Amino acid sequence: MNYSETIAWLFAQLPMYQRVGQSAYKADLAATINLAKHLNNPEKKFKSVHVAGTNGKGSTSHMLASVFQEAGYKTGLYTSPHLMDFRERIKIDGEMIPKQYVLEFVENHKSFFEENKLSFFEMTVGLAFDYFRSEKVAIAIIEVGMGGRLDSTNIITPEVSVITNIGLDHTQFLGNTLEKVAGEKAGIIKPNVPVVIGETVPETQRVFKTIASGKNAPIKFAEGLNTPDFTSDLKGIYQEKNIKTVLTTLKILQEKGWNISEENIKKGLLNTVKNTGLMGRWQVLGNNPKVVCDTGHNKEGLQLVTAQLAKESYKKLHIVLGVVSDKDLASVLPLFPQNATYYFCKPNIPRGMDASLLLSSARGFGLIGEEYISVSNAYKAALRAASEQDLIFIGGSTFVVAEVL
Repeated sequence: MNYSETIAWLFAQLPMYQRVGQSAYKADLAATINLAKHLNNPEKKFKSVHVAGTNGKGSTSHMLASVFQEAGYKTGLYTSPHLMDFRERIKIDGEMIPKQYVLEFVENHKSFFEENKLSFFEMTVGLAFDYFRSEKVAIAIIEVGMGGRLDSTNIITPEVSVITNIGLDHTQFLGNTLEKVAGEKAGIIKPNVPVVIGETVPETQRVFKTIASGKNAPIKFAEGLNTPDFTSDLKGIYQEKNIKTVLTTLKILQEKGWNISEENIKKGLLNTVKNTGLMGRWQVLGNNPKVVCDTGHNKEGLQLVTAQLAKESYKKLHIVLGVVSDKDLASVLPLFPQNATYYFCKPNIPRGMDASLLLSSARGFGLIGEEYISVSNAYKAALRAASEQDLIFIGGSTFVVAEVL
């Protein structure tokens, strides 16, 4: 297989949660542990930071990686999902994994993958860990895919565990209460390993304290701490909480002997996009009219996005909106402003919600607009309709943002 065929095989071989939903979910780490053993346990050959949470874990992971890069450490970064290129998931010092490495890894282990019916995510985690070991990274920032306790990344023993916040997302897998979701995400807490919690509510704080205590894991709650007033090139008021979580995490790492200066932190935060190539976080795509996209897609993420929208200045607001079919529309549609023109569309994946269904539901919440046959058509219609003083926002789903980018 060539590279394109290899990537197509990875996506098509077995169901992938992000595309098809529940059929791809495995409530067991046995397959990942078996794969790690087959690869001679690459996860034991590098230091790591493990990052979980309902929202903000991608931004937090990228900011941490950027700071380590500024401090001169060879830094691995594993995140998901990707927006444009599969290789965005696996980077070292901001550079994507080479196509040849992906190709050879799949070629060398394809029979094992097939025999053991490994999922897309399990194979990708194995690839990332194998690559980080091969390139001898000093540290890798590892973002959880979903949940924590049963996530394929949860075979590492990190320097510090980070949980950004808790919201009701992926409830069919993680539970339908904040306590249950917190319990799943707290599954990344390891014995005697410090843990940083970004945000809590009383229900989740109790869960974190109980689990951390049971594992003798020192715990710090970032939201209650005084941290330096640093800023990042990641825009959006919601990044302030992520920065506080990052700073609390870095303080622990400094205490553990990592040589990270205040200047490294300042530069790392200000150069996150440049150093890591992160896209889709309140990303400005154009001006006159101003065009912004954001990958926030669950209730908590969209609350932050719409709060940011409310702070923007514009003559008229245009919103290109698409979601996936299992989205709880009753919880997210009331968050969107009624004083906007909507361009409803379906992301081009099997799990995308039909635009006519989205439009019908949106009208029930006073959101007025038209449906379009594709994300591209919706975006082009918004551009045609907008004046130079208007604002176009694109979001609702990672996949909608990916198509525009």
